Amino acid sequence: MRRSSIPALLALALLPLTAGAGPFVVLDPGHGGIHEGAMGVGGVMEKSLALEFAFKAKATLEKAGFTVVLTRDRDVHVKLVERVAFSNGRRPDLFISLHCNSMPTRALRERFAGIQTFFLSADSSGEEAKRTALRENTEGAQAAAQPQGEDTLAFILKDLARSEAHQDSSRLAAALHARLLEASGAEDRGVQQAPLFVLMGMDAPAALVELGFIAHPEEGKRLQEAPYQQKLVDGLVAGVKDFLQARARAAAPVH
Repeated sequence: MRRSSIPALLALALLPLTAGAGPFVVLDPGHGGIHEGAMGVGGVMEKSLALEFAFKAKATLEKAGFTVVLTRDRDVHVKLVERVAFSNGRRPDLFISLHCNSMPTRALRERFAGIQTFFLSADSSGEEAKRTALRENTEGAQAAAQPQGEDTLAFILKDLARSEAHQDSSRLAAALHARLLEASGAEDRGVQQAPLFVLMGMDAPAALVELGFIAHPEEGKRLQEAPYQQKLVDGLVAGVKDFLQARARAAAPVH
């Protein structure tokens, strides 16, 4: 019989409110606990790689003067709606959800590689984005995140209109994507739009990054190698800096 994990809300409460000074970033390692995510080369699980990458990104960001917290710091299931509530309660400057991509068949897993970066939209920007959104939304968060009686499209449209932060989310996704590609040399699978539940309701600019295809025979191995992980971390940090600098310039008074 499986022993129950730490209740998700308790696990969130145990995480520190702050980690230092400077711009405040929430990193969200995807999946966790019973939700393993995609399975990769050698049996590695997406939930494990996402957490490993988040720890490395946190350390690098903190060295650069940022304040960083994680939505989970262990192998525990945290509902998507709870990740949103956790982030909003801490009022960060931005939110980044970290994932690894996959494809449904062996033939497709051998073909597809590269980095995708997403921001919230009521509609997916293509079939590939729709497929990714369906995979990342499978943790049963729709009922929890969505008011009873409202369809998904209406809820997302209301959410997009509610928060000015969504105007910056596309810019955040673009900044992260450009720097991740520059640092890693990975294939460019584009900045995409999709109705991703973990981005729904965020008060801060928010993006979801698919760091690579975990089951691709070559990229799946690279994602497990420390030097390549650090390249991705460096790209992520550079993208965060680019976004915040651009936003500061746009907000500066014109003399």
